[in-house]
Amino acid sequence: MRIARFARGDGVAYGAIEGDLIAELYGHPFGTEPGAVRLTGQRYPVAEVRLLAPVLPSKVVAVGRNYAEHSREMRELLAHEPPVEPVLFLKPSTSVTGPGDRIAYPVKLTERVDYEGELAVIIGRLCREVPPERAEDVIFGYTCANDVTARDLQARDGQWTRAKGFDTFCPIGPWMETGTDPADLGLTTTVNGVVKQHARTSEMLYDVPALVAYISQVMTLLPGDVLLTGTPGGVGPMTDGDEVSVTIETIGTLTNKVVIRD
Repeated sequence: MRIARFARGDGVAYGAIEGDLIAELYGHPFGTEPGAVRLTGQRYPVAEVRLLAPVLPSKVVAVGRNYAEHSREMRELLAHEPPVEPVLFLKPSTSVTGPGDRIAYPVKLTERVDYEGELAVIIGRLCREVPPERAEDVIFGYTCANDVTARDLQARDGQWTRAKGFDTFCPIGPWMETGTDPADLGLTTTVNGVVKQHARTSEMLYDVPALVAYISQVMTLLPGDVLLTGTPGGVGPMTDGDEVSVTIETIGTLTNKVVIRD
């Protein structure tokens, strides 16, 4: 099931995607089994509503260098050694933006802003210290993400908060897919229609259950929290006017345009 968050008229609601229609839900879907969501009976053409970021998380927990090829290219760019365990960092909730929204390039503060296409995990219930074999029980669904990064600031600062934390630097969407297996999904990132990244999630050094277990040992995860699982090789710069799309097999495509921030 695909569940989206959308704006219609003067309100915001969740809805289940039914082909070209979106069926409005009562309240929010978290804490409810995906197959047991309650519908209001209202349906709208998807083309006539605005899809929003599918969640407003309390936090975005991201994993760095979780694909071998990307780890190698970061070693060349930033002189980072390959990780011996998952590398975690946080992106603020204010960095989250939705499908079709603009990525604001803070040109006065950075000279290089990169795309990083990723699989995102949406947590469905409060949890901590989750064993890998129970990870599926706490996951609501999956979506596409772009872990936008000011690469020069990442190298200059020695830590990643500023480089990863600008407003609009975490596009996610277009919806949450509750019925997919994340173990071996194709992931492709394009810039202006040209393929820049292409990999499968089976190439991750640490798979989704391992990441949920590792992260939940550190911090309590809340419904709607987002886990970014890392990007494959092929990251590169974006510029004003570029259209960047992240497509993940069985989930969908997230597309955003880059604009200069005054």
